[in-house]
Amino acid sequence: MWLRPIPEPDQRIPGHMDVLLPRRNRPAAVMTWREFLLSPLMLTLVFGCFAISLIGTAWAQNSEPQQSSIIAVLIRWTPLLAQGFAYNILISLLSMALGTLLGVLLGILQVSPLMLIRRAAWLVTQFFRNSPWLVLLFYSILLIPFEINIFGQTIPFPGWIKAVIGLSLPVMAYMSEYVRGAIQSVPTGQWESADSLGFTRGQTMRMVILPQTVKRILPNWMNLYAVLTMATPLVSIIGVDDIMGYARSALSSEGRPEILIPMYLYVLCWFFAYCYPISLITSRLERRYSVKL
Repeated sequence: MWLRPIPEPDQRIPGHMDVLLPRRNRPAAVMTWREFLLSPLMLTLVFGCFAISLIGTAWAQNSEPQQSSIIAVLIRWTPLLAQGFAYNILISLLSMALGTLLGVLLGILQVSPLMLIRRAAWLVTQFFRNSPWLVLLFYSILLIPFEINIFGQTIPFPGWIKAVIGLSLPVMAYMSEYVRGAIQSVPTGQWESADSLGFTRGQTMRMVILPQTVKRILPNWMNLYAVLTMATPLVSIIGVDDIMGYARSALSSEGRPEILIPMYLYVLCWFFAYCYPISLITSRLERRYSVKL
């Protein structure tokens, strides 16, 4: 008696039970380089290398008992560094909020039916998108006055507010491109359906199109915020007190060249610990909202 071979998965006979068929061997999942770099293993390796470098440097200083160890120096300056890092976070949050608001408006203007407005919005977007961030910071410091008199009231403009304005300009340009691309990715049937219901263009944009662009923009928006946070140390060059400025003050106060590398490595770990969870959340959102082909 001849036995009929078991059909392949794509040649199964309708009505047959799949549970009676042999289990298919699925290929093992292969971790990509991006997943490896964003895995908790890399976080452990980075902090492990940091701890080993500090322990090795501190062990090498045993011959000089009159000086404090590097770990003790870092712990002593941690409150001041934390205060400076809080300024970095504050500047990044305010710059992101201002840049997002202006970028959404500029992105909407890029898809305006009026060609003059559309060209002007495109020109502003490309100008600030392709300008160096440090140059924009210098222009903000030099062009914005330190005080403004309005109806006899003097309103001060400290350096960190100027830094917020300077960093919000490139964020505005990138957000403008994100919004423009997200709006143009919405199927044209959405516009036609809203038009058939009697919606104006403003109502269509506000109630139909923009809500659909949120999930398209969200991963890129979070990635842009992480990049902005890592760019905030630039404000120390223009005189704003942040974690980098306080780190240089600590190095000058200690006067020990061997603390240079551990101190900046310690600052790097502050930014890594803050931006790494954002990268993980961004990757998860990209997988969730990616197009399934």
